[in-house]
Amino acid sequence: MCGRSWRTSGSGEPRPAPKVRAKLRAAMGLVASFPGLGPSRKDLTDEPLRFWSVYSYLIVYRPETKPLQVIRDVGAVLRSQ
Repeated sequence: MCGRSWRTSGSGEPRPAPKVRAKLRAAMGLVASFPGLGPSRKDLTDEPLRFWSVYSYLIVYRPETKPLQVIRDVGAVLRSQ
């Protein structure tokens, strides 16, 4: 991916650029409509969570919740380490 994909918020924290945020929002809408899309990862957790990737992000969510509960966006965590 070419160009800047990260910007700094007013607090100095890195955040994804508008194009990446739009893709993340679209992906969250997709998994909300079809919660069985993402694979479960028994190698990572025993909880009934599913995973969906967008660029270098990993969206972790609970497929049985209404509305869909996104647990964590792992990309932001990995970048800060």
